[in-house]
Amino acid sequence: MSDRATETRVDEVEDRLVTAVAVGEYLPASRLPPERELAVLLGVGRVTVRAALARLVDRGLLETRRGRGGGTFVRSQWPDSSSDAVARTLLARWAGIRDTTDAIALLHGALATAAAERITDDGRTTLRTRLEDFRAAASGLEKQQADAVLHRAIIDAAGNAVLAAALADLESQVSIAAPAHLWGTAEGMAEMEHRALLEHEGLVDAVCAGRSVDAGVLARRHVGIDLELLERAMLRAGQVPTS
Repeated sequence: MSDRATETRVDEVEDRLVTAVAVGEYLPASRLPPERELAVLLGVGRVTVRAALARLVDRGLLETRRGRGGGTFVRSQWPDSSSDAVARTLLARWAGIRDTTDAIALLHGALATAAAERITDDGRTTLRTRLEDFRAAASGLEKQQADAVLHRAIIDAAGNAVLAAALADLESQVSIAAPAHLWGTAEGMAEMEHRALLEHEGLVDAVCAGRSVDAGVLARRHVGIDLELLERAMLRAGQVPTS
C-alpha cells in the first residue's frame, strides 16, 4: 500500500473515532477497546489504528494511561476543533447513514414483532429482569451497557439467527462498538436516558403481553433515537442534515 493510501486510511479511522466520541458511542472517561480489537471492528491494520489514536491524543480528544488498568481513554473535556472532522465524516456518509439506520429500525421492529409472537415464560422473566437492570444502572456507561443487554434479550426472544445477523451487520456500518447504542452528549444524557426508560417499559410490556403489532411499532420508533443523535451531532458541527 502506498504512503498516500495509508494516510487516507488513517484519516478515515480518525474521522470514525472522532464521530464515535462526538455522538456518545464512547462516553467521556471511558476506555476504548484495545488496538487489536479496534482494528478488527474497523477492518484495518493495527498500525493504522495506532496512528489514528496518536493523532487524537495529540489533539486532546483522547489520553493514554500507563500501568495496570491503563489504555486509551476519552477525555472528560475535549476541544471543539473536532467539529470539522465530525461534519466531514457525517456529511459524506449521510445518505447511507440515513438509509442504514432506517433499515436497522425496520429489523428491530421485525425482531420485536417475532419476539412478541414467540416469547416464553422464561423469556418474559429475562426481559423484565433486563428492564430492571436498565432502571437500576448508573447514568452513562452502565446504562449504555444495560441498554444493549436489554435489546439483545428481545433479539434472542425472536429466535431468528438470520435476522439477528443481518441486524448486527447493519449496526456495524454505523456504530464502531455495535451493538452498543449511541448515547448523545453529556449535557443531554439524563433526558435521553429518561426517554429510553419510558420507551423500554412500553416495549417490554408489549412483547411480554404478546402484542406483536405494538411491539414492532414501538421498537422502530425507539431505535429512531440513534438517527436523532446523529442529526444533533451534525447540527453541533454546523451542518444541517438533508432529508
